[in-house]
Amino acid sequence: MSRPADLRRALVVGAGLSGSAVAFSLAQRGWAVTVLDRASSPGAGASGLPVGLAAPHVSPDDHVLSRITRAGVEATLHRAQALLNTGTDWDLTGVLEHNMAGKRRLPADASDLHSSPASAAQIAAAGLPAGTPALWHSHAGWIRPRQLVAAQLQTPGVHVRWDQDVHAIERQAELWSVTDAQGRTLAQSRFLVVASAFDSLALLRPLPGFAVPLNPLRGQVSYGLMSDLKTDLGAQPSPALPPFPVNGHGSFISGVPTPEGPLGWYIGSTFERNCEQAPVRTEDHAANQVRLATLLPDLGQAMSGQFGPNRVMGWAGLRCTLPNRLPAVGPIDPLRLPGLWISAGMGARGISLAVLCGELTATWMSHEPLPLPPALVKHLAAQRYATSKI
Repeated sequence: MSRPADLRRALVVGAGLSGSAVAFSLAQRGWAVTVLDRASSPGAGASGLPVGLAAPHVSPDDHVLSRITRAGVEATLHRAQALLNTGTDWDLTGVLEHNMAGKRRLPADASDLHSSPASAAQIAAAGLPAGTPALWHSHAGWIRPRQLVAAQLQTPGVHVRWDQDVHAIERQAELWSVTDAQGRTLAQSRFLVVASAFDSLALLRPLPGFAVPLNPLRGQVSYGLMSDLKTDLGAQPSPALPPFPVNGHGSFISGVPTPEGPLGWYIGSTFERNCEQAPVRTEDHAANQVRLATLLPDLGQAMSGQFGPNRVMGWAGLRCTLPNRLPAVGPIDPLRLPGLWISAGMGARGISLAVLCGELTATWMSHEPLPLPPALVKHLAAQRYATSKI
């Protein structure tokens, strides 16, 4: 059962990965969506990450996180194929996971998971010694989040208003109002979805009954130019660059356009909890150099000169996370806060989870079949933190 046309209007706060995914999925179902963001263009926050991976989480018991991220990766890759340019915005390269300390194991029956033990040829192509424990994820690849965000926001039915600094939200009669620091009303709607990562906390914390424990997670990526790297690697006996991304202790990705334009290589990200600022730090470049040396030892040694102050560049941003590493999606507290929804807490898996969470939000609001079984939805539902129960 769909809602009457005059009710199919929604307001989304946040134009990053989460907010743009919600807006896209609602607009695809005929909703008129207004998106507010304090930035002046896409990718100003955590969604400005230069490049990241859509890759599944695996576990021997195929537990909830694994099943949800697998569904999320499928949704993200499908969206990327529909909206982005292969080779410049994203690519289905496959991902090799260096199974550090054997901490990742496949279920006994992994025949339908698109994941398997890496072959000897794949391990060798990554520049790792024969016999290195590794997994191969065939249905995985890299994505430039800013490009995905921009494409989703260009969907008919989505109206984005930039430079809107939402300071507070309140319910007036049956409408949710968002206001700026001077108390001026920026927009109103019966349905409000807050999807502004860690900034969501400042907006929602004053409301009665709000109890979603959002926390900041700072991360820094180090990157450099392929032209410099190939010059250095060509001048010495060294391993070839992996033809696909490698993860397992951070991620190494190469041959992807940098924010400045030329092709680049990337290693990261760091993880710093309970930090609400995101400057680029020299010490985090050093931490990422160690991360590369651990993930790909031979390549890390060959690339030591790339981390000099005149070569290495960086990006840092704040992600938003929850204690169980799963997002909070859906109505926050239908009794106390009717019409108020959230899609936040993606942590370091925003690329893998935001599209799925947008679909979950839109199908839920539209009274359509949900994209996940109820047994998994309950682990994502924001109502799990509600202080009032229906």
